[in-house]
Amino acid sequence: MAVKVIIKRTVPADKARNMVPLFREMRSLAMNQEGYISGETLRNTTNPEQFIVISTWQSSQLWSKWLKSDTRQQIQNKIDQLLGGKTEYEIYHYGFSE
Repeated sequence: MAVKVIIKRTVPADKARNMVPLFREMRSLAMNQEGYISGETLRNTTNPEQFIVISTWQSSQLWSKWLKSDTRQQIQNKIDQLLGGKTEYEIYHYGFSE
């Protein structure tokens, strides 16, 4: 069953310019992963440092495979270093069970 993955990041204004290429690279690579359906990036209108990425995957197992991949981990490490913190993840499935 499809799942939605919510990724939350706080990007300080002085780091945003350096984050854009990393976000684009991550999205580009994700689009070619087994199970990827779609994704979008949202920026908070009242707090422009807050970003949420919502991606849809065919299953939580396929998302987890991408999450743990070496390729993704390399980019995620760059993002975490730049932001000085960890990225938050939440996974939701449709209905009451997966």
